[in-house]
Amino acid sequence: MSEIITTEAIVLSKIKYGDTSKITTLYTEEFGKISAIVKGGRNSKSKIGAVVDPMNHIQIVLYKKDTREVQIISSAELLNHFRKLRENLEKLEYSQAILELLKKLTAEHESNHRLFKGSVRILTLLDTSNEIPIVTFGRFFIFFLSELGYEIQLDKCAFCGKTTLENIELSYNFEIGMLCNDCRKNHLESISISSELFKYMDCLKTNKRIESLDSRVPEKAVVFMERYLKFHIPDFSGIKSIQLFK
Repeated sequence: MSEIITTEAIVLSKIKYGDTSKITTLYTEEFGKISAIVKGGRNSKSKIGAVVDPMNHIQIVLYKKDTREVQIISSAELLNHFRKLRENLEKLEYSQAILELLKKLTAEHESNHRLFKGSVRILTLLDTSNEIPIVTFGRFFIFFLSELGYEIQLDKCAFCGKTTLENIELSYNFEIGMLCNDCRKNHLESISISSELFKYMDCLKTNKRIESLDSRVPEKAVVFMERYLKFHIPDFSGIKSIQLFK
């Protein structure tokens, strides 16, 4: 039997289905990632079809049936269109990267209220704030890794426990964690982390204000987090959305 359910959602993608309909992938607050059909959604007169568009934050009413892989959307209301994201190429690049991570790496039907709220908040920040888009995306990426269960350990040397790590050369071993200047000599399979990159990533993780930095550091942080994710999820091949904009 179908239930009538109301939930908020972020539209991740859509594809054509049949002559007039479309199937969407949604990241919902109550049910995590799901697929749903908008019957007649490609018709120019369809109000639902116009609302259920990638990147929109919406509220939907579903005819939900657990035994059905694709749910049915009966109505949809637009909560946020994120207009500025669509008008700025750099903002668009990183908002698409957020949608891609949610679509590729979250599990079907596994709700995470914190991740949903955080995703809406970051898209809102990208849309409204003057922060450099790659920095805002970095805040999301490090948060996303933690919510997936792959938190990046930054608070101490994973080998000796040293907690004073500022202003020294560090390394990161993907199996062990952060290594101080002394301990990194004993672990050759690690990535060098400059003091500036360490400070920047600590600011991302603790949501601190970032005053000034080398313009290359945010990109280095994204590359590091991509490599970290590839190590833990071998099937992950990188963020295609970012590669497309290069």
